[in-house]
Formats: sequence, structure tokens, C-alpha cells
Amino acid sequence: MSDPSTNVMRLEQALFETRRVVVGQYRVLERILACMLAGGHCLLEGVPGIGKTMMLSTMARVMGGSFARIQFTPDLVPSDIVGTRIWRASREEFDTELGPIFANFVLADEINRAPAKVQSALLEVMQERQVTIGGVSHPAPAPFFVLATQNPIESEGVYPLPEAQRDRFLMRVPVDYPTPAEEREIVRRMEVRPPQAERILTIHDVAALQKEADAVFVDPGVEEYAVRLVLATRDPHSYGLPDLDRLIAYGASPRASIGLVRAARGMAILRGRTYALPQDVYDVAYDILNHRLILSYEALADGVSVDEVLVELLSTVPAPRVSPRHPEPPASAPPDSSAPSVAGFAGATSPARGGGEVQAAAPPDSSPPSSGEWPPPQAAVEGGATPDAPGDSPEAPTEPLGI
Repeated sequence: MSDPSTNVMRLEQALFETRRVVVGQYRVLERILACMLAGGHCLLEGVPGIGKTMMLSTMARVMGGSFARIQFTPDLVPSDIVGTRIWRASREEFDTELGPIFANFVLADEINRAPAKVQSALLEVMQERQVTIGGVSHPAPAPFFVLATQNPIESEGVYPLPEAQRDRFLMRVPVDYPTPAEEREIVRRMEVRPPQAERILTIHDVAALQKEADAVFVDPGVEEYAVRLVLATRDPHSYGLPDLDRLIAYGASPRASIGLVRAARGMAILRGRTYALPQDVYDVAYDILNHRLILSYEALADGVSVDEVLVELLSTVPAPRVSPRHPEPPASAPPDSSAPSVAGFAGATSPARGGGEVQAAAPPDSSPPSSGEWPPPQAAVEGGATPDAPGDSPEAPTEPLGI
């Protein structure tokens, strides 16, 4: 694994160049980048005109990959995006014309405007990373990243993504309006000569960073925290959340547990670490889980939102705490305190990176917050940065990356 500080510096340069064009939306940019490093795909949801398309096109230019935008419409057919076979009369044979989906960065604009068969064709490429046309499989380029957008304010002429298809996206990130100061800066930058981003990385650099993310160490205690968060959506009563039993009809699938760990690895790379912390899992939990929960009719009738459910869940399920304690080193070896250990849940111990130990610790106060505030007061992990509210744009960096 390369030096983490080198990775952070390269990513900082790429984000700085991106933010020369994109004003604000720091949290959204961080989540998109973490999703990309984790090898997943991202769904952005927000009203038109707030820069969703510009984000991905700018990042594609900065990272040196090929970029394709597909505008989804009701008359689109699957062959329009994946490709088709064309008869060449001069040679009396079929040729395969690959569709625009074969690009490193694909923007599926307003995915909820296309019919279900087109949405399924796109999601198949996202999952299998290949397309079969005429009995021949064509692999998607690597790295391959799909950013889909959907407009939540229209209901006519749209085909909402079914729950099973939304589950294919690693993250669903809400995009909010810019602040007044950000909007004034948008007007100033875009009024006459909009800035153009320059290429900072190559597509091979992006692939190398994804491999670095795959090699990030995840302690069993951190994995256990991710699993407990997901299990709490299926059986809230067993995890101290009896009030959520009547509000959640269907909880998150095992794909959410995998996604939490993968996204935590991406966040660790962004923050200059070779190991993931419980804080990384906590910070991405909202974006991983918000599109995977199906609320009950009772919750919908009472006007309860997914955000409120996740606030209570994250404030109640205890997170392991980072512990500086290590086993006593041999007399001939100097003490090693370079890596933390993670306090577990059930008292069992297991090896941790750098000779640390996963030791039992009393869980934090699991009482739910008295109001729907974000972040929940009891959910912040000791020794970590306070996570962002859904849709917030933090003013100052919470980790070395400077987002």
C-alpha cells in the first residue's frame, strides 16, 4: 500500500480543481468520491438546476476518464443505452455497436423518466459490469461508475425506481439548494466565462486508488457495528428500538452491510488512513440506508420520514470506541502505539492492526434524542469527527482531506 499522505494529497488536488467549478455541496462531493473509491454507484436526488450534472462531468474531466451522459426519456429502449447489432449489407454480416453505457463515468440523467425495462438494462450493467449482445459478452470499462439523478418533485410522466432496483445503488445522496453566499458565488463564476477544470489524475490513478481502498484494514469490531446497524432495521425491538417496530415494514438487506464496510474503506482513504474507524461507518450510514428502508403504512399515515427513523436508530445502536490500549510488548521490543484498537460489543477479543486488541467496553448511553436533531447526541463516536446532517455542507474539514 502506498503512503496514505500521498493519496490524500492527490485527492485534495482533484477536489480543489473540482471545486473551482462546483460551488459548495462539499458533503455531496465527498460522498460521490467515497462511493467511487468503494467501487459502487450513486443516486443523487434533488430539484433541477442545482448542479448534479456538472458535478459528475467536472469530476470526469479532473480524473481523466471517458464521460457519457444519457438523458432518460419515456421513449427510450434498452438498445439505446447498451448497444445493438447492425446488419452490414456490404459484408453480409452483423456488427455490434456498443451504446453510451461503455464509459468510465456515466451520468444517467433523470433515471425515473425511463420505463422499467430501460432502468433494468442499466442496473444489469451496474451489477454485472458487462453487457451480452448477440451471445457475446462485452465487459464495461474499468473503473466504471454510474451516477444517476432523479427529480423528486414531479409525478407525471415518471417511473419511480422500485425498491429492489434502488438497492443496487451503494448510496442515495440528497442534494439541497445552495446557501445565499454560495448562490452569489455561483452567479459571479458563471456570469461571463465559466471556469473549466483541468485534468489532475488519470484513469489509471483512479483504479489504483480503488485498489488502495480495497486494502484498507477493517477491524472485526467495526464490521460488527455495521452489521448491527443493519440488523436493527429488521428487528428493532432486539436492539432497544421498540418504537420502530411499527414504523419499518422491511429493513435493509445484507447488501447494506457490505456497502457500509466498503464505503467506510473509501472514507478512510479520503481521510488519510489505512484502517477504517467506527466513525467512517457512522458517517456513511445515512446515505447507505436511507433508500433501503420501507416504512409501514402506519408510519406514512403519521407523517414519519426515513430521516427520523435513521436518527433514532443511529442514536441508539452503540458504536465501538477507539481504545489506545495495547498488549504488553516483549521486553526486547519497543512499545508500538501507531494503530488503535477498537472496543467490541460482547467481550470477545481478536487481533487488531499494529498489535492492538479488541476489548470489551461499556456501550455509550443508548437513550434516543428528545427531538429529531442531527447528528444524534449519543451517536458520535469517541475520537471521531461529528458527522454531517443530511444535505448539509460543512464549512470546515472534519478530517485531513479538507472537504
